Amino acid sequence: MAGAKVFAALVSAVLVVVTGIGWIAYRTVSAGITTSDALAGEPASTGSDQNILIMGLDSRRDQQGRPLPPDIYDALHAGSEDSGDGDSDALMLLHLPAGDAPATAISIPRDDYVDLAGCPTSDCRGKIKEAYTLAYQRVMDGRGSANLQSHPASPDGQHSAAKEQAAREAGRKAEISTVRRLLQIPIDHFIEVTLVGFFQVARLVEPITVCLNEDTADPYYSGADFHQGNQQISAAQAMSFVRQRRDANDAMFTDLDRTRRQQAFIVSVVRALRRSGVWSTPTRLRALVDVAKQNIAVDAGFDLDDFVRNAAAFPNRPVMLYTLPVTSFGEISNGAYVNFIDVPTIRSVVHSLVAADSPVSASTSPTSAAAQPGDGAALTARNVALDVVNASGRQGEAAAAEMSLATGHFTKGTVGTADSTSQTSTIAYGPGAKAAAAELADELGITATASESVSPNTVRLTVGTDFSGFDNLNPTSTSQATTAATPVTTVPATGTGTREPTPTNLTRMTADDIPCVK
Repeated sequence: MAGAKVFAALVSAVLVVVTGIGWIAYRTVSAGITTSDALAGEPASTGSDQNILIMGLDSRRDQQGRPLPPDIYDALHAGSEDSGDGDSDALMLLHLPAGDAPATAISIPRDDYVDLAGCPTSDCRGKIKEAYTLAYQRVMDGRGSANLQSHPASPDGQHSAAKEQAAREAGRKAEISTVRRLLQIPIDHFIEVTLVGFFQVARLVEPITVCLNEDTADPYYSGADFHQGNQQISAAQAMSFVRQRRDANDAMFTDLDRTRRQQAFIVSVVRALRRSGVWSTPTRLRALVDVAKQNIAVDAGFDLDDFVRNAAAFPNRPVMLYTLPVTSFGEISNGAYVNFIDVPTIRSVVHSLVAADSPVSASTSPTSAAAQPGDGAALTARNVALDVVNASGRQGEAAAAEMSLATGHFTKGTVGTADSTSQTSTIAYGPGAKAAAAELADELGITATASESVSPNTVRLTVGTDFSGFDNLNPTSTSQATTAATPVTTVPATGTGTREPTPTNLTRMTADDIPCVK
């Protein structure tokens, strides 16, 4: 089983740093790491469970927006300082249950076609990774909410550090909100790591051992060229390993295979850190600290010291890594190729994986969770009932809203018709339903208010003539129009031949050894 240091390293490079050094060095690291208020006001999990969103940012600059040394760009083989599009190219939700229960890491494929938070229009959809860069770019172009007059460009044309941080903060908020809306679970903390940060950590511990099920090559895009079986690779090769999404000899190589590569890379880096002697070599330890300061951001409420103590208390805690399934691949109107997903199924899978009883084994199905008392109730499956009142004057609106929204953390409540029409849609909630009401309000763009007339653990949506929520609630393809979760088969991420994972499978990987992947 992975030790405390290894378990924390799996979370991200910053946690690798803080678990490998003493209190004095930890304080030095935490003082230099970028902190963010992107989670301010977000509903949190109840109890001691934590959900941590790890965002791998496709940026060729450091946290202050500064270019990196030329030798790093040369080694990355991924363009110059302006080549990165700023997307969240890697998204992983880490669920840490209280005590020593197994940790669960869930990778969200970056091209999943979803509703994007933070858009200026109500019908903004795109790849889930794009939520970050769209919000970021609006600030950089002067179209966001940040006061750009206070963040002018420097004389040499480079963006100031303040403006860069304002743009990244907008990106973080949009990405976190997009993931939370999709999965309908709270996000307690986040860690943002740049592509360059992963590379610099890999360079400190190279060579890195990886394993592939067969030979693979991608000479035109990532530069990948690897053979079957275990092999030791350099940091530069590791970047090709995690960036490969095409295979010259395999037309069935998909971006989901790339996601599983990222998981395998993290597991391999953890093992390399254990054997490298970084912790006992002052110069290498200082270099690791510098990587964290340059390339990592965390939310201001993340108590890293507490996390380290928790990891040390349960040194043999196992970790399971999953990759969410997709329904199909397709092209949208702007020519982009995306992953179509079944939203109710994705929510059901995630809620099952993070439920307190056990992870998914053969297939997934909705898992109930007991409602928690108080207004801070967690957004877990089946917590809150949804009542819908039709005040729009349009027949069937309440029933349609109930069918679309009573998934994930909502159960079906009552459906009724108001005595008269109302121009304004409203959301009211009873005791214990504040967090769920805030989630729905954020999704629909409607203010939620407490009401003594609403039963405990219940949210009441009144649909007025202004209601247009169906345009951005559910289907982005006909496959998403289902209202019940579709059973999903869980398979090993390392399967080959007839047992090779398909896009519609939920794949599972352990962190116990070097995994062989496609």
